[in-house]
Amino acid sequence: MNTVGQGVKEIRMRDAGGAFRVVYVAKFADAVYVLHCFQKKTEKTSKTDLDLAAKRYRDLLKELGQ
Repeated sequence: MNTVGQGVKEIRMRDAGGAFRVVYVAKFADAVYVLHCFQKKTEKTSKTDLDLAAKRYRDLLKELGQ
Protein backbone atom coordinates (compact mmCIF):
# COMPACT_ATOMS: atom_id res chain seq x y z
CA MET A 1 0.00 0.00 0.00
CA ASN A 2 2.40 2.65 -1.20
CA THR A 3 -0.50 5.12 -1.15
CA VAL A 4 -0.23 4.98 2.66
CA GLY A 5 3.56 4.76 2.93
CA GLN A 6 6.68 2.90 1.90
CA GLY A 7 6.68 -0.67 3.20
CA VAL A 8 3.02 -0.61 4.28
CA LYS A 9 1.15 -3.86 3.66
CA GLU A 10 -2.40 -5.08 4.19
CA ILE A 11 -4.01 -8.31 5.27
CA ARG A 12 -7.37 -9.02 3.66
CA MET A 13 -9.88 -11.24 5.44
CA ARG A 14 -13.37 -12.32 4.51
CA ASP A 15 -15.88 -14.28 6.58
CA ALA A 16 -19.63 -14.50 7.05
CA GLY A 17 -19.56 -11.07 8.73
CA GLY A 18 -18.02 -9.33 5.72
CA ALA A 19 -14.65 -8.18 4.43
CA PHE A 20 -12.00 -6.77 6.76
CA ARG A 21 -8.59 -5.12 6.30
CA VAL A 22 -5.59 -4.72 8.57
CA VAL A 23 -3.05 -2.12 7.41
CA TYR A 24 0.40 -2.57 8.95
CA VAL A 25 4.09 -1.86 8.57
CA ALA A 26 6.76 -4.42 9.49
CA LYS A 27 9.90 -2.81 8.11
CA PHE A 28 11.23 -1.72 11.49
CA ALA A 29 13.37 -4.17 13.47
CA ASP A 30 11.64 -3.85 16.84
CA ALA A 31 7.94 -4.41 16.06
CA VAL A 32 5.08 -4.80 13.63
CA TYR A 33 2.95 -1.66 13.80
CA VAL A 34 -0.76 -1.93 13.02
CA LEU A 35 -1.81 1.38 11.51
CA HIS A 36 -5.53 0.75 10.98
CA CYS A 37 -8.13 -2.06 10.99
CA PHE A 38 -11.57 -1.73 9.47
CA GLN A 39 -14.50 -3.51 7.91
CA LYS A 40 -14.93 -2.96 4.19
CA LYS A 41 -18.35 -1.64 3.28
CA THR A 42 -17.72 -0.98 -0.42
CA GLU A 43 -15.50 -2.32 -3.20
CA LYS A 44 -13.09 0.61 -2.95
CA THR A 45 -11.19 1.49 0.23
CA SER A 46 -12.45 4.86 1.45
CA LYS A 47 -10.27 7.95 1.39
CA THR A 48 -10.96 8.39 5.11
CA ASP A 49 -9.46 4.97 5.90
CA LEU A 50 -6.42 5.59 3.67
CA ASP A 51 -5.86 9.07 5.10
CA LEU A 52 -6.06 7.78 8.69
CA ALA A 53 -3.53 5.01 8.01
CA ALA A 54 -1.22 7.50 6.24
CA LYS A 55 -1.41 9.95 9.16
CA ARG A 56 -0.59 7.20 11.63
CA TYR A 57 2.33 6.12 9.43
CA ARG A 58 3.70 9.67 9.34
CA ASP A 59 3.25 9.98 13.11
CA LEU A 60 5.09 6.68 13.61
CA LEU A 61 8.00 7.85 11.47
CA LYS A 62 8.26 11.04 13.57
CA GLU A 63 8.12 9.05 16.81
CA LEU A 64 10.87 6.69 15.62
CA GLY A 65 12.96 9.58 14.28
CA GLN A 66 12.90 8.28 10.73
